[in-house]
Amino acid sequence: MPEIVYYVAASVDGFIATPDGGVDWLSPFEGGDDDYGYRGFLAGVDAILIGRTTYEQILTFGDWPYGGKNSWVFSHRKLPVVAEEITVTSEMPTEVASMLDIAGVNGAGLVGGGELAGSFARAGLITRYIISVMPVLLGHGVRLLGSQRASGELVLESTARMGEVVQNVYRTLW
Repeated sequence: MPEIVYYVAASVDGFIATPDGGVDWLSPFEGGDDDYGYRGFLAGVDAILIGRTTYEQILTFGDWPYGGKNSWVFSHRKLPVVAEEITVTSEMPTEVASMLDIAGVNGAGLVGGGELAGSFARAGLITRYIISVMPVLLGHGVRLLGSQRASGELVLESTARMGEVVQNVYRTLW
């Protein structure tokens, strides 16, 4: 099976978006010289996994940011496909992970959202978590793993301070 890495920014209290899915709270941390390891993360994965809500949000930002990487968008709805490397799927995470394995994908990046990440975590498919903890308290919103309940042990691989942001990298033990 390929390595599946969940790369995400979260508030100190564990939210990745406001209740309406907004990520404007991340604006103060964007635009500087530090990309919080994002380019390195992208260079280390062959494929991208995205939930429908995150995909629709990405489409409002302009150009498709994952050009050249096969991307799977998880949705039960018909969605516009803006690049030839995008596949919209209603398959379960375990089935897509098997497809990635058969296709020879070594690493896949899970970039959102919380519900999709929770589904992958519950199935034991996430092998590494890269969580950038932003110095913000949101109080409520979309949780790191959505409404899903996942359990398992993680091992802290590294911690890096990037200005006011702390990035923790965890590896799963399963």
